[in-house]
Amino acid sequence: MPTLGSLYLSLLLQVQAGGSATAESSSGSLIANLISRSTVPAKVVIVLLVLFSVISWGVILYKIWTLQRARRQTAQFLDVFRRSNKFSEVQAVCRSLSDSPLVGLFQSGYAELTAQLRQGMPDIGNGPNPKPTAPRPTLKSLAAVDRALLRASVVEVTKLEHWIPFLATTASVTPFIGLFGTVWGILVAFEQIGVTGSTSIASVGPGISEALVTTALGLFAAIPAVIFYNHLTNRVKQFASEMDDFSMEFLNISERNFT
Repeated sequence: MPTLGSLYLSLLLQVQAGGSATAESSSGSLIANLISRSTVPAKVVIVLLVLFSVISWGVILYKIWTLQRARRQTAQFLDVFRRSNKFSEVQAVCRSLSDSPLVGLFQSGYAELTAQLRQGMPDIGNGPNPKPTAPRPTLKSLAAVDRALLRASVVEVTKLEHWIPFLATTASVTPFIGLFGTVWGILVAFEQIGVTGSTSIASVGPGISEALVTTALGLFAAIPAVIFYNHLTNRVKQFASEMDDFSMEFLNISERNFT
């Protein structure tokens, strides 16, 4: 019984001997023919890997687009925030910049700030002798504003991370799905050797081709998923850092003006 190494060596020598005939067919039609001649388990593996690859590329393109949009709107929002003298002016532009995660933080902090200031406003009365002036409303709890910003930050980070874990799943699962196809192809090749008693390319070629195709598809799905998972995760971490900085800036302004 030949070993797996001798089987691959025999296959390689026969492929090299018939290389001129193989070069005449295009790579696309060759792969299509290999898939069409594959067994049912191999076809199931191929379909799963293609689905993982297509969905992961859709996630990659979608997240790149949304994060770029969030980046542009964040720059616009910070420009408005730092040029405005009143929070109400910033609130007016939030609707047009809703894709920026800083908008969610600002609206949450502004809502908590406004609620506290309204509760702290004194009643100047409507009688014949109302107070001529009212004291400036003050913030009761800066920690409550901080908690509101923290909650909003968690929500915004979760929104930014949406679908990104699927890339991690693709990167970790698809190599093993491809490995299953590889093992199945090798089993088919050895079965043909046992049936025919020959290690010729005609007998072992279908099984080896199944193994190689599923291995390649597994890597094709996993490698981009790993690369873009790391890239997109790093982008989300940058947004999270910007949100922390913005929260401190918002708290500093609130403390200076309302305490």
